[in-house]
Amino acid sequence: MGVIKQGILGGFRKKTGTVVGAYWRSLDVIRGLPRSSGKAPTEKQLSVQLKFGLVTPFLSRFAALITRGFASSAGVSTPMNVAVSYHIKNAIVGIYPDYEIELTKVRFSEGSLELPVEFLVEPAAGGIVNISWEYDVQLKDDRYMPSDSLSVLIYNPVKSKFMRASLVAERSAGTYAMQLPNVFVGDTVHIYVAFSSTTTADLNSDSMYISELTVL
Repeated sequence: MGVIKQGILGGFRKKTGTVVGAYWRSLDVIRGLPRSSGKAPTEKQLSVQLKFGLVTPFLSRFAALITRGFASSAGVSTPMNVAVSYHIKNAIVGIYPDYEIELTKVRFSEGSLELPVEFLVEPAAGGIVNISWEYDVQLKDDRYMPSDSLSVLIYNPVKSKFMRASLVAERSAGTYAMQLPNVFVGDTVHIYVAFSSTTTADLNSDSMYISELTVL
């Protein structure tokens, strides 16, 4: 039974007849109940379901980075929904049903903040990854500030583990050293970076795939 919270003109919650009332992203919405067609799903429908099932659990492993990184692209959707849509369209390779995620196309951030022209990545003994970039002191505007902050995502497919570092170094620092677990030594990892503004809300750069390397 649905319950009207704010009188006859207000939104309602739960199921009423063939519709369901809900409160979603500051909006009162009504959804129709799904109809059962009784037909077997088509290959196209199965393909979409398979892609969705591949992408969603993968992205959920670094959901906090996505919540920040895709905030400016979300609109009335959610950052995670925007990220899922991007990856289904751009980061799935293979032919049904043999799909996989193209790791060089993975993103955790999207936006107009400027990225450095180049990143350098060097492994060091003890599971350390050194990331450096050039900071141009002559260039300063709303999309390129010395206080912009670096976030890093490192994926180890051998261990199926993600390491996340959020807002860990200012753009003006030009370098960041990330410590990885000892069990990563000898494994190949994939590294992604992005910058976020510390002065303008929800202003981020696109994340960038910068390297594949073996941990020392």
